[in-house]
Formats: sequence, C-alpha cells, structure tokens
Amino acid sequence: MTDSVDNQAANATNGPAVAQPDISDNLIREISEIESDQPEEAPMPNERFDADLIVIGAGPGGYVAAIRAAQLGAKVICVEKEYLGGTCLNWGCIPSKALIASVERLEHVKHADKLGVKTGEATLDFGAVMSRKDKIVQTQRGGVGMLFKKNGVQHVEGFASFVDPHTINVVKDGETKQFRAKNFVLATGSSVVHLPIPGLEGKAENNVWTSDDAVNAPFVPKSILILGGGAVGVEFGYVFNGLGAQVTVVEMMPNLIPGMDSDLGVELGKLLGRKGIKVKTGATLDKCEKTANGWKCHVKKGTEVEVVEVEVVLLGVGRKPNVEGMNLEAVGVKLDRRGVQVVDASLRTHTSNIFAIGDLLSNVPGHLHLAHMASHEGIVAVTNAITGQNKHVDYRALPMCVYTVPEVASVGLTEDEAKAQGHEVTVGKFNFRPLGKAMATTEQDGFVKIVAEKKYGEVLGVHMIGAHVTDMIHEGVVAIKLEATLDYMVDTIHAHPTMSEAVLEAFEDAAGHAIHKM
Repeated sequence: MTDSVDNQAANATNGPAVAQPDISDNLIREISEIESDQPEEAPMPNERFDADLIVIGAGPGGYVAAIRAAQLGAKVICVEKEYLGGTCLNWGCIPSKALIASVERLEHVKHADKLGVKTGEATLDFGAVMSRKDKIVQTQRGGVGMLFKKNGVQHVEGFASFVDPHTINVVKDGETKQFRAKNFVLATGSSVVHLPIPGLEGKAENNVWTSDDAVNAPFVPKSILILGGGAVGVEFGYVFNGLGAQVTVVEMMPNLIPGMDSDLGVELGKLLGRKGIKVKTGATLDKCEKTANGWKCHVKKGTEVEVVEVEVVLLGVGRKPNVEGMNLEAVGVKLDRRGVQVVDASLRTHTSNIFAIGDLLSNVPGHLHLAHMASHEGIVAVTNAITGQNKHVDYRALPMCVYTVPEVASVGLTEDEAKAQGHEVTVGKFNFRPLGKAMATTEQDGFVKIVAEKKYGEVLGVHMIGAHVTDMIHEGVVAIKLEATLDYMVDTIHAHPTMSEAVLEAFEDAAGHAIHKM
C-alpha cells in the first residue's frame, strides 16, 4: 500500500528542473513533534528465547506481520485470544461485504428489466444470506491458519499479558503458558463500546445493537435508527434498507462520511435518500425511551427535536483500544486514553523491542483505523524489528473506501484540507453519467474529483463516488505515492469503454482541457 517517506520518487518535467513542493513536509513536521524521548532499551537477559518475534493479535495487522516476519527468516509466534482474522474478518470488513453483495444482487434482479431482462418477483432468503456470510468467514479464517502453517508461524490461543519486556503469560481456559521473545508487535485492535446516551443502557437482547451485533443480526427489523454516518453507519444503512427495513441515519457532522471530501458526503446523502433512507446530518441522538415494540428516539438538530420510533437502535460509532489487562505500562509502553503511543512512524513504542500497529495507535498523524492500514503497518514494524531498519510508514497515500451502492473511495487531501494547508489548488471533476460503459451497465451515478496543486500540478487528492470506485482508487494512490503531476496523469492511456475513463477526464478537467465534459 504505502512505503517509507524517505523513498519518495522524484518528479520529472518537460522543462528545466524546478523545486517541487513536498506535501509530506507538514506530516513529517507533525511526526517530529511527537514525544522526542527515546525508547527505553529493554534488558537482554541471557536466558533463551522461544521466538525472535511474538505478535499479539491475529487480525489483518497481526497475521500479516507474523507472516512477513517469518518470510524475513524469523522464528515467529502469533498469540490470538479468539478467532484468526480479528474484527475485520469475523465481525467487520468481510461479513459486512457479504451482506452488501447479497443486497446489491437483489437490486440487480429487481431492476433487470432496465436491461431487457424479464424476471419473476425477486425475494431474499435471510437465513441463506446469513449462512453464506458465515461460510465465507469460516473459509477465510481457515485460510489464515493455512498461511501460518505454510510459513512456519506458531499459533498460540489465549490472552497475553507482559511479565517483563521479553516475557508474556498466555492464559487459556485457566491454564497459563509463558513465552519469551526478542521483539514483540502489539496488534490487538479495538472493540465496540456503548455510547452514554440517556436511556440506551440496553444491550443486543433489548434491540440495542453494535456493528458486531448487526453483522450477526437474528432478524430483519421493521425499522432501525443508526447512530453514525461514517463508513459503518452508511454501509449497514444500505444493507438494512435493502432487506426491507425503514432506515434512519443520524450523523452529528454536516455531511455523511466525515473525514472524506465534503462533495462525496453530500452526493452519498442524496443517493441514499433516493433509496428511501432518511438521512439526518448535523443532528444528535439526545435520548431514548424504551417502548413495548422498541425505542422512541429523540433526534436533536439545532433547537428542534424530532421523535423517531424504531424497533432497533444501531450504534455505528464508538470503539476503544484493546489494551486492558496486558500490563503494558509496567514494561514501559506509554498509553493514553486513545491507545498506545509510539516514538514515530517507525512504530516502535517507548520500550525499544515492542512495536504497535493498527487500531491501538494513538499519536501518529495520518493514521486511520483501517484494516489495510494495519496490514501495512505490520509489515513496516516487523521489517524494523527483524532487520534493524528504520523504515517509516508514508501516511499520505492511504486509500479510504466505503462499500455502499454506489461505492465511495478517497485518497490524499480533500479540497478543504489542501486549502487549509496553504495550497493554491485546481479542481477537476467528471460525472460517470455520459460514459458509454456507465450507460451500458446502468451505473451512471457519481463522479470523480481531483484536487491538485495549481502551480506545478502535483496531485494532492483523488475522490470518487460511483460503481467500482473502491477498485479504481488505486490509480490515485499511486499518483500520490509517486508525487505525480497532472502532466503525467493526462498522458496516461485509459481503455475504452471503461468506468475509469472518468478518472482520466477528471485529471484532464483539473488541467483545464477535459474533452468530454458537457
């Protein structure tokens, strides 16, 4: 995904060599301002080690870290208290995408007549949908286990806590085993928490769900209020709407998917609204009252309060780092309320032989709680631990994806962020609607937006909403990673007819000469 900030590719131009603006300057400056005290040197006892590296946690960060460390020649143990694959595989990314795929396929069948295909009434077997989802999860989980065996990674089940910087106890079913290693990677992730909303002290059995509950929903509610309009909230909003529920999404920020370019959030709100989802932005859930059939929710926007009665409330926001009971501070690892502190983007904690990655991290500018972020950080961390390098994560080229229909994808700076950082920007935009491929497939919603630095044309941000954009965003990732300019991007041939032609046209528009823009 990303690589170290000290391996940036230089730009080439058609004219004389000129100094190119480095959009990573601010990020590097922020990283340098992180606590500058050096990590404590962990004592190196003369006793033998059970492994060169122990990874605690087998989610998308931990299992990838363990395998890469083994590929680098290390003897590796990976400790996981529950299921291989962590939250992403078992309760997050994978099962939710399986549900989304079932709903999307149902929509395709229902609207097949637009393409001249006549079908009978399309219905959905909820039990079959959930069984398929479970089978995918189990298959993927088994795949991680097979990769461990293939690469010689020892899998240990149980909960790990530190005895000293080189020793952990692992407890499973009341039995304790002790393991020692030269280095450790903390990859324990995060877990959902219930927000302190007055009246919502209930749990899943009282129809107050978290995302973990929703992905294993025992039934399709007639109505559901989802608190949070980020990726989790809008994806489950799409799923339950497609399953037949009346859906209300409440988001406190002005637009959905805050953190992504505001144009994407505005457009997604319109398109989800067209599907019948009620979107309430700039609003909060003030309180809830239990009723015979569910919940009476008081949604506050400004001074106005609207009462929405639903069967289920889904809390789509709120997570905490999994650090409790690990005895981390006793071995010199510094914590704050958001998680584990690291020295810098090399991911080393204040105890020199212990690294941290993924949702645990609290103080690295540009880090986001994403599965692919954790995987890449895992690779960087073990490379440093095993080889002694000082490799850093480049957080500039980090893609963010939302898997609603239409999909949303983004990388780099938003237009507002670029301006706030002092860049004079040029913006290009192109809609999917006029494309031949979009018409042929009836997937015409959405657009591609490019944010570039005006003077030299360096690509600062790429933002998309539409069909298949989570697969197309990586052109933007590479452009930002290589500090490409608009001159390069408009000179790149795109196949016709494809949806990716919109990306080329948006680059062309930013450069001032889009050919097909109406």
